[in-house]
Amino acid sequence: MAFRHALNCSIVLADLPLLDRPAAAAAAGFDAVEFWWPFATAAPAEAEVDAFVAAVENAGVRLVGLNFYAGDMPAGDRGLVSWPGREREFRDSVAVAVGIGDRLGTGIFNALYGNRIEGAPGQDDLAVENLAHAAKEAERIGATVVLEPLSGAERYPLRTAADAVAALDRVGAPSLGLLADLYHLAVNGEDLDAVIARYVGRIAHVQLADTPGRHEPGTGDLDFPHLLAALDAAGYRGRTALEYVPTRPGFGWLEKESA
Repeated sequence: MAFRHALNCSIVLADLPLLDRPAAAAAAGFDAVEFWWPFATAAPAEAEVDAFVAAVENAGVRLVGLNFYAGDMPAGDRGLVSWPGREREFRDSVAVAVGIGDRLGTGIFNALYGNRIEGAPGQDDLAVENLAHAAKEAERIGATVVLEPLSGAERYPLRTAADAVAALDRVGAPSLGLLADLYHLAVNGEDLDAVIARYVGRIAHVQLADTPGRHEPGTGDLDFPHLLAALDAAGYRGRTALEYVPTRPGFGWLEKESA
């Protein structure tokens, strides 16, 4: 099976105006895109949402993945799922995201868990409540909510695939899955072959970047032909998405890989 990658427009095309990115992805040959939360607030104006939806529709690409609002990411925030006092923002963003997904056929919503907050009790209990709510809303449109282990964020508690799966199991909803970002898992010391073999039935989405550096596949140490073949052999049939920091413009590296 040859994976046809989606493009993460929030990181790969970060130099372009947001609403120009779907068309740029289409012009580069991609038929599917994903985005981090594309708005400044958890509850954007209807006109902002409509403009985003129109940009995707007019480009002729499919929005396969969308993050829920995760707070101020440049300042170090990594999600609201477990953050006491921000339940309304999280649920507002769930409503907006699912509404967008219903219009665009989006199947994956990424719920960043949130950093540990010193002295705040009940963070994991709150995460169960928020994830159960998000999963129920996503299930209405046939979509899945995913949890993602992250690297580079000391206070983020989900470091390994096992960490994320344990959090999923505390909720127990059927429309929840694991986001296997091979870059983050590798940086955190995971054996990627073992992760694929053990958790393929839980993996709902895969993201790709090389390590070190989080750049294009082929710039670092990860053996992507082997890893993609392992996913295929294990029975993974979800999407793969390119979520890397470019070192050069264009996608010549991908054309060489495809050849």
